[in-house]
Amino acid sequence: MEYLLLGFFTGLSLILAIGAQNIFVIEQGLKKEYVFLVCLICSISDLVLIFLGIFIFQLFNKYFNSNVELVFNIALVIFLLHFIYSKIKAYNTAINFDSDLTSITVFNIFLKTLGFTYLNPHVYSDTVFFLGNFSKDFIISQKIFFGIGASIASFLFFFLIGYLSKYFSIYAKNKRVWNIINLLIIIFMSFLTLFIITKMIN
Repeated sequence: MEYLLLGFFTGLSLILAIGAQNIFVIEQGLKKEYVFLVCLICSISDLVLIFLGIFIFQLFNKYFNSNVELVFNIALVIFLLHFIYSKIKAYNTAINFDSDLTSITVFNIFLKTLGFTYLNPHVYSDTVFFLGNFSKDFIISQKIFFGIGASIASFLFFFLIGYLSKYFSIYAKNKRVWNIINLLIIIFMSFLTLFIITKMIN
């Protein structure tokens, strides 16, 4: 039980950092677009990466070198720039929070969620490398409980922020409020993109 709790609080401490993926989940909650699907994809992805890290950390540590990380960073920058461009285009556009979801397909939201999840190198550094390295000396049963605990933290976090955002979407129905939210997302994603580019150059 102590390893389950250890995994839960360790995983929670890592995932609480605000990143592009979390902002995306919050935005989908505010827009009430496929909230369950987005939260489920993020949570299951974390579960898979957590257990990959816990059980084959040594293999990942051997082959995940700086060149591979650079490729992921470049892909993430391109993805974020496209996302920022789409948000700028959508700025000052009325949002129908009670839409029938015909404006975006399940497949599109599926791909976008996967992009925010798997193109982010920090997802791998947190789930695979940190948790994998942290638990590398645990025995099998301890690894399993640790992984379950960390996975529970991910499921709890993503569904919490997704559905809390959905609940508070009533306050974002005002066009001016949504414009402010949209602007904050654009600013945050822009700073995040600049940070990644700076990190790649240095």
